[in-house]
Amino acid sequence: MEMTGTAASGAAALDGKVALVTGGSRGIGAAVALRLAEEGADVALTYQDSAERAEEVVAKITAMGRTGWAVRADSADPEAVRAAVAAVAERFGRLDVLVNNAGVGAMGPIEEVGLDDLDRVLEVNVRAPYLYAQAAVGHLADGGRIVSIGSCIAQRVPFPGGTLYATSKAALIGLTKGLARELGPRGITVNLVHPGPIDTEMNPADGESADFQRSLTALGRYGTGSEVAAAVAYLAGEDGRYVSGAQLAVDGGFAA
Repeated sequence: MEMTGTAASGAAALDGKVALVTGGSRGIGAAVALRLAEEGADVALTYQDSAERAEEVVAKITAMGRTGWAVRADSADPEAVRAAVAAVAERFGRLDVLVNNAGVGAMGPIEEVGLDDLDRVLEVNVRAPYLYAQAAVGHLADGGRIVSIGSCIAQRVPFPGGTLYATSKAALIGLTKGLARELGPRGITVNLVHPGPIDTEMNPADGESADFQRSLTALGRYGTGSEVAAAVAYLAGEDGRYVSGAQLAVDGGFAA
């Protein structure tokens, strides 16, 4: 596990809080990491391959006067997941917010999805969030936050070929509700954000299926990572203290 980091100080809504964002080097994860830093949190983020991009996010966090730290961890590796949480808790001395963002996708007819794809998607999208939460529980301060990033097709799958991905994201509903009950006595809230089509490298707004995806939304457009990040920041902040076990759609009306 490789780590890099820098430090600074400041004051804002989440001042004094420490957040861990998995898969925070790009896309929605990077947007979330930056928004939490804007709100005053020191932010650790995990990445798998994109060390340079992770450092760019860390640099932006530092420029805001916060502490940023990048941790290399493959979410498909249980030991790497546990080690990442332990390292962040040791480095910062606390953990207040966990954002389960890292995810992978494999689309296609069920008869064409191989065992390797099945295992990889379930390892990263289901097992890793469970293990990250499991590892974080012992470090989370009372009143802490867990927010997972689901998908607009966790409950509604209006096109063929999304069975595996939908299965993996639907599993986060059970994780969220179960953990909300378990951790509620400690004032820890657990919630799930379902993004719709979001303009990222994995699903660009000028991609082959972009027009089709837009047509499935009520607003007729792609969303941005910052719009998802705003929802996460609300749930991670003081204003979200009475929201737990909930699913918040940031999907442009995809589920309407």
